[in-house]
Amino acid sequence: MAVVVGYLPSREGRAALAHGVDAAARHGARLVVVSSKEDTTEAVQQDLEPYTARLHEHGLAYEVRHLPRSADPADDLLAVAEEVEATVIVIGLRRRSPVGKLILGSNAQRILLDATCPVLAVKGDDVRA
Repeated sequence: MAVVVGYLPSREGRAALAHGVDAAARHGARLVVVSSKEDTTEAVQQDLEPYTARLHEHGLAYEVRHLPRSADPADDLLAVAEEVEATVIVIGLRRRSPVGKLILGSNAQRILLDATCPVLAVKGDDVRA
């Protein structure tokens, strides 16, 4: 059983991380943090730091996977979720204009539609420690 978190070094990423830790603790699941950016190693470790004691307290394993930059981060996240048989995927959402959604596409929408497990989408202003 695993909880997969899509992480970026942003408010939305930190909110997803906080909710992912909560979900892992609630379900007694391991936490898999997925970053599709090569340059986030230090950021994810720093953002995960406040939660490691809680994970250890609950006896939960966790891992951070730094995937190479990809043309499609949604595919990366979905592939990891399939591989670890995720019970839930947690992602952070940010506001975008309708034009921004049209031009750039929406990774969140792809994840929501293509995931084989439930997806928890959280807002960036919902960070808890």
